[in-house]
Amino acid sequence: MQNIKNMKAHTKETQATMTPKKALDFLAEGNQRFQDNLKAHRNLLEQVNDTSTGQFPFATILSCIDSRVSAELIFDQGLGDIFSIRIAGNFVNQDILGSMEFGCKLAGTKLVVVLGHTSCGAIKGACDNAKLGNLTAMLNNIKPAVNAVLEPKEASSRTSSNLDFVDNVAARNVTLTIERIRRESEVLTTMEENGEIMIVGAMYNINDGSVNFIN
Repeated sequence: MQNIKNMKAHTKETQATMTPKKALDFLAEGNQRFQDNLKAHRNLLEQVNDTSTGQFPFATILSCIDSRVSAELIFDQGLGDIFSIRIAGNFVNQDILGSMEFGCKLAGTKLVVVLGHTSCGAIKGACDNAKLGNLTAMLNNIKPAVNAVLEPKEASSRTSSNLDFVDNVAARNVTLTIERIRRESEVLTTMEENGEIMIVGAMYNINDGSVNFIN
């Protein structure tokens, strides 16, 4: 277990000793602290100073814009610890894949996490085939996950009112997003095959604050 008394910003040296498994453990331990309301002590102004000349994060996390799902908070991380990519529905496109490649290949992160969550509004919108300005096109990125969840078959049960269906779609969206990362990013796939990084999925439960990792 990490020392939670005084957490320092990561340095080039600590990042160099990080492994993909250790990075995953850091996030799991941080989420447990979050659930236990045992936030690690950090001097944020000290971390501002420590990271002013460089950053050495250990993980890249793609999550939803949902105001309840801040990766830094739910994993109890500080300044300079993680790259946080946020978009409604936590899907990827070329720009996001490029950001992930920057985070891993150039900035040295050891872990990519695709983080979905329960009762996701973007997932609900995709389930309901919502139409609104640019949101219409955005939700098309989530439709494959809706179609991939085969049960229930009745159209009346495949809507946002069925929260079990919504959460199943959210979890499927995570796995499909990981498949797309591996399919469309040769850089990340090669790094994963070489053991330089891990790419994992996760689901955050908005009811109890827990994160369930999907390997």
